[in-house]
Amino acid sequence: MRREVARLVGLIALAIALLPAAPARAEEPIAQLTTMLSSSSDKTRLSAVVSLARLGDKRALKPLVTALHDPNAQIRGVAAAALGRLGHRAALPALRSAATDDADATVRARAREATVAVAKANHVPDELPAIEPKTQARHGGFGRQPHAVEDQPDLYVVIKSSNDDSPGKTDKPARKVHGDVIRDVLVASFKSSPTVTMIAADAKRWGLDPRLLDLSVVKLDVTQNGGYIEVNAELRLAISDENGKMLSFVSGGAKVQMPQAKFNWKYLPNVRKEALENAMRGLFDKLLEHLRQTSQS
Repeated sequence: MRREVARLVGLIALAIALLPAAPARAEEPIAQLTTMLSSSSDKTRLSAVVSLARLGDKRALKPLVTALHDPNAQIRGVAAAALGRLGHRAALPALRSAATDDADATVRARAREATVAVAKANHVPDELPAIEPKTQARHGGFGRQPHAVEDQPDLYVVIKSSNDDSPGKTDKPARKVHGDVIRDVLVASFKSSPTVTMIAADAKRWGLDPRLLDLSVVKLDVTQNGGYIEVNAELRLAISDENGKMLSFVSGGAKVQMPQAKFNWKYLPNVRKEALENAMRGLFDKLLEHLRQTSQS
């Protein structure tokens, strides 16, 4: 199975390399494809990554870097190959990290190839740094030098609570499931980010103050709109310090739409789950920004 995944990644990366660069498009397609990267479907996310690669638009840099942290190794490999073809210097820190730290050997190989390609395109040294232990992490973040990589965490987060507080008659077991869904997605996202730790020992080692998070589902509606059934999920993430002082909050949501003619109500729990997952993934970058702002204040 692993060999087949590696072969498929190679074929897709080759297809990306052979495709002519498409002319720059409007921002709307990129926004739509970025949203698709939050889908629970591997097939949908893979399609989005390949489409972003074909755009040949440097505005695709951020979503492609995000895809480097996808739970699916195949998608990460395609994202790495796409970033290599895009040739944007700002991708080097993320590519270098993937080249040394990704759990999948094929992804590491794709990221190393992409790192060399981007470095050459920008006339900077193409040697990959030696894999350094965490205790010898370099400092500098995303500075002017393309090799500036922040290996140590700069955020320590603790998820204090996760609840479904949405209006309605949803029973207690279902509300617990909804709270667990958004918690699990956020934990997975934090674990894929090298600049975030949820481990107290790491926080003590690096001198990081905790940021406490209270996650809440504030809306989970099922409505009929024309010939479609829509599930609309809205979340609110509250950020506080270790003393319980409220510092900031982030809110946002996602909607899943299905044709009414094909909708089966027994699948409603799965559709709700997808809407909640998409909402949390869509908020992740915004949450990181707020967490950093509160840590610097």
